Amino acid sequence: MDTEGTYDARGTRSGSVPRPAGPPPRPALPPRPVEAPTAGTSLGDWLRTPRAPAEPGLWRFGHEPRPDADPDRVPDRALIGGALVAFLAAVLVWSLWSNGYIPHSRVLLELFTPAEWWSYPRPPQSVTAIRVYDSLFAALLIFVFGRMGNWLELFRRYAVDCPQPERTLRTALAGAVAVWLVIGTHLFPFFIAIWSLLPSAWTTVDGEQAVVVFVNYALYVLVGGAVLWPFAKEGDWLSHFRARKPAAKAPAAPPAAPVTSPADWPQLRSAGLAAAADRLVAEERSGRMNDVDCVRIRRAWTTVKADPARLGAFSEAVAGQGARACLHPSGDRDLPARAATHDLLTSQVRIGRYPDTDRTPATRRGAGAAIDPGSLGSSLLAIGPFGSGKTRHLVRPVVESLALQALAGKAAVVAVCAAGTPLGPDAGYDVVIKPGDPSSAYDLDLYGGATDPDEAAALLAEAFAGDLAEVDARRAATVLAQLLGPYRAAHQRFPSVPVLRELLDGSPGALADLRARLDDETHRAYHRELDARERQLGTPGDPGPALAARVAVLDRPAFEGFFDTTGESRPFSLRALEHPLRVRVDVPERAHPEAAHLLTRLILAQFTIGATARVDRSLFAFLALDDATHAVTAESVRGLQRLRNCNAGVLLTLRALGDVPERLHTSLLGSVGCHMAFAGLSTWDGRLFAQAWGTEWVETTEVAKHTVFADQPLTRAVHALRKLVTGKAVTTDAVTVRKVERERWSASELAHQVPAGHAVLSLTTVKGEHAPPLLVDLRG
Repeated sequence: MDTEGTYDARGTRSGSVPRPAGPPPRPALPPRPVEAPTAGTSLGDWLRTPRAPAEPGLWRFGHEPRPDADPDRVPDRALIGGALVAFLAAVLVWSLWSNGYIPHSRVLLELFTPAEWWSYPRPPQSVTAIRVYDSLFAALLIFVFGRMGNWLELFRRYAVDCPQPERTLRTALAGAVAVWLVIGTHLFPFFIAIWSLLPSAWTTVDGEQAVVVFVNYALYVLVGGAVLWPFAKEGDWLSHFRARKPAAKAPAAPPAAPVTSPADWPQLRSAGLAAAADRLVAEERSGRMNDVDCVRIRRAWTTVKADPARLGAFSEAVAGQGARACLHPSGDRDLPARAATHDLLTSQVRIGRYPDTDRTPATRRGAGAAIDPGSLGSSLLAIGPFGSGKTRHLVRPVVESLALQALAGKAAVVAVCAAGTPLGPDAGYDVVIKPGDPSSAYDLDLYGGATDPDEAAALLAEAFAGDLAEVDARRAATVLAQLLGPYRAAHQRFPSVPVLRELLDGSPGALADLRARLDDETHRAYHRELDARERQLGTPGDPGPALAARVAVLDRPAFEGFFDTTGESRPFSLRALEHPLRVRVDVPERAHPEAAHLLTRLILAQFTIGATARVDRSLFAFLALDDATHAVTAESVRGLQRLRNCNAGVLLTLRALGDVPERLHTSLLGSVGCHMAFAGLSTWDGRLFAQAWGTEWVETTEVAKHTVFADQPLTRAVHALRKLVTGKAVTTDAVTVRKVERERWSASELAHQVPAGHAVLSLTTVKGEHAPPLLVDLRG
């Protein structure tokens, strides 16, 4: 692909805009998207799906916020058990009452009725009074034991709080049971009492039972209807049957105003670009548009609103090219393959699911866990041993998400990994740099596109001596500047790796040749720099030999032809972060581990400088270091803190915090806003995470058992018999509930209670919003 200077270090200007590369030949019909935005969802449905405003870390696509947990809610098991026990107790009491085993049960009835009703032979009025009295007692029994067993809550939870038509069916079943209890059993024998109060003329008419039958059925209908009425009201039977009834034909009404849908591109229609909107709708419905196309055109529209002069070109491009308008310079409209679930409208990538555990807040249980640039802008530190899934579950999805956003013109991503790391095929990147591999089409600019010798010296000092405790980084930068400045003045470029090594070694021939190329009058200041450098050679504390030894790591036959400064190769510079680039750097971790660590430090330093030096910061710049071992230095930690204000972020993964000097542990954890602890973390690393996450107030319950000492002989005998049977002394529980301040996650919990395939994730956005450290199932 012809970059035309877009990705080269030379001539890169902050305000330059890359010219798009020639797109591939356009087929008769553009190809369909490689993958649907979300499995089983069309592009139109994907656009119409609501995105709930949610806290950081929540997957917003189709998310329905769950209500907070009710602390007074009775668990289902306890509710059902309590209702069953209350029902059995009510049956027992009613059996005792109806069979006359409760003495003096009718005392209250005899106090309010005439005495002659209870003398033998008893009149019919006494029988009626007894039945009414028993019915009142049955109603009182149901009320008391219903309150004790919480029957009303059971009915609401398992009948009323159900969707239709299940709600109607369950409430109808409960109503049928209630009607059977009232009419079909002897629990409420007031029917006989009501029957006895009716006039005798209603019961017989010339020996016929017509009126009797009518009154009997009418009574049953009235009582049954009265019993069913509250169940029908709670079950909303009327609206359910109305919904099922076919609507009657009504006169044709005027068409309602169409509902605004994101898939209809209302923002273009409101601006008077109806033709462009219709073209995009047709592209979407015919399957020629994917989610990247949609977000890319939306992004282009935001630039048009910022600069109305581009309106004509935008309208012409969309009306003529449809979904292929405003293409990425590479001409790509999607990645060759996707390994994660993405929602480009919110720039989120789903990395897992919050499990349904006690430690997870009720609002997040079962919800998806996601990361977006709002959180990545505060940088992320992930720590976990080999095999914990850092690359598969975190680095690959995040890099893939940023690569898709780069195709949509919203981001620039640089991924640094060991050669062979599965971060997607080479076709998914604009630039792939493979130091030490002769097949690499691109080279890495050793000086990061810098033209100032002092700036280039600072970058090299960070890469070559940033991890050396015995070498002061400022003195190393001074030594490099003493050599880079004169060399650039003499050759109009910076030295190559072999020449830089000779200069740092103090080779007399190299220094003499450099001095001879400098004019005594014009370059008098550079002569003084070389004089100072020659005086420092061989003195105690001279960082030159240490720097030369580090440069020798890159001066190997495997890297011959790389880091060229003559302009014969295609060097890539991180000064090009103002363009939507997808870059991957494969460092030779296996063959040359020390060189890989040096290059990783160099890229991290160049990225920090390049991201903060951008004039146009509209693109989100992101650097992912799949293995940041020996790459974190004091200067890089300070650089991470500056990235928050520059719309940029870094992802660092480590096997353990021991890969970082101990003096930097606290500052590293404090400089990044997002932390991720994978399964298998050691207790030493867990202790630092626990300190970084702080404490919270929790409610604890303490139960103390006290032995019961009885004074009465009978009680002592019962306790002795109980101890003989159970083998335990009789005790009583003293419960104490209090609030205490405890660690959100202790070191022991992080080391031993995080299951395999899980991680503890805490997020902080660049706006200051926080998400507490929560367990995430990375396989969900």
